[in-house]
Amino acid sequence: MGHPDFRVDKRIFASLHIDNQFGMVKLTPDQQALFIEDHPSAFTPESGAWGRAGCTRVILKSVEEEALGEALTLAWQNTRKAPRKKCR
Repeated sequence: MGHPDFRVDKRIFASLHIDNQFGMVKLTPDQQALFIEDHPSAFTPESGAWGRAGCTRVILKSVEEEALGEALTLAWQNTRKAPRKKCR
């Protein structure tokens, strides 16, 4: 897709946008709401259905290292625990 991404079990849990000013972490919608509430200048939903599903934009110049580490850890754990979908 033209940008670096981070995977566990062949599934993406985070990525960097091409400009390296933004990143994305895959949180649950509830986790996303908490991060946005606690760090409104650093986290925002991605556009459209991706954002409603928990994909969360991280504004790298505004995020604190501890908050980013927590978000990445949760995204990794969420992806690692998710059951794999069967291929048809």
